Amino acid sequence: MKPHEHEAAALRIENSLRKCGPDDYEIVIEGAMLAGSHRLNAHLHRLGATQAAQDVMHTYLLVVNELRRLSVADPQAVAALSAIEDLRPAYVRGALAGGKDAGQRALSLLEQIRASARSS
Repeated sequence: MKPHEHEAAALRIENSLRKCGPDDYEIVIEGAMLAGSHRLNAHLHRLGATQAAQDVMHTYLLVVNELRRLSVADPQAVAALSAIEDLRPAYVRGALAGGKDAGQRALSLLEQIRASARSS
């Protein structure tokens, strides 16, 4: 996808997230992860770190050398997406207490990715 296509997808997801409440933390975490991956991909494409045909799906699927390379391009944004992904097993697939706080954390991390992308 091209950067503008990633941004459009992220915006649609973010608009949907605004309809969610604190009790909807599972979908908030999932949506933040998906919107964050679109924002990060647009950002990495603009920086020239990745090509339009080379999208990051999940940071945990990247080989170590690729994760390190992309982390050099924008360590905060890559780490923020990784942190959102780390919330999924415990709060989306699991039943760990504190889901509402985890949902808010996911939104905060998404904002960090969005801020990094705006600065490029």
